[in-house]
Amino acid sequence: MTVVEHLAELRTRLIVSIAAVVIGAIVCFAFTSPIIEWFLHYYRDATNGQARAFIFTGPIDAFATRIKIATYGGIVLATPVWLWQLWRFVTPGLHPREKRYAVPFLIASILLFVLGGFVALLTLDPALRFLLGAGGPGLRPLLTADKFLTLVSLMIVAFGIAFEFPVVLAFLLIARVITTAQLKKWRRWAVVLIFLFAAVITPSQDPYSLFLMAVPMCLFYEGCILLGRVMKR
Repeated sequence: MTVVEHLAELRTRLIVSIAAVVIGAIVCFAFTSPIIEWFLHYYRDATNGQARAFIFTGPIDAFATRIKIATYGGIVLATPVWLWQLWRFVTPGLHPREKRYAVPFLIASILLFVLGGFVALLTLDPALRFLLGAGGPGLRPLLTADKFLTLVSLMIVAFGIAFEFPVVLAFLLIARVITTAQLKKWRRWAVVLIFLFAAVITPSQDPYSLFLMAVPMCLFYEGCILLGRVMKR
């Protein structure tokens, strides 16, 4: 394929992915009220029941919050589509024997993204207690719906993306871009970079989120080394 053909292919993949996100966002927009109520549960628990509801300070804030929830939800719901489009864009450069990994790649990507979102929700309660109590008794939390829900949504997306790490490594091993020996050699630096990555990408910046993201990524790294040995890469 020429450069122009690659760009045309990329445009088609992007259009399909964006369309899937828009459809997912429309579905989520219809369910924003129960989603807000669900997230409010975490806010109440973090304040020991003192917080009764979120607030908003501008006339358009409530609607903007619904739009943000729908957008993030659309990205999550469209995960199978945009991951498949990404894989289809990459596969023309692979050998036929490597293309057979398409379905396992897609399934693993979806499961790991969901697992990342689940870990983010597990992290949310201790993270909120840490953040809301960091100011001491002199500061009382009174959170707007926009900031709280944006934080939670970004945490879910950040953890979901971070948990795609083993898929990327496995793909590089399959494509012979890297080898098992290189992964073993880079182990120490990889741990340092993983913790730096987790410190940067976690939107809450609390220690709970950092460790609950970095530790699984380190385990994924070790798992990819074992996978590389099995595949003799």
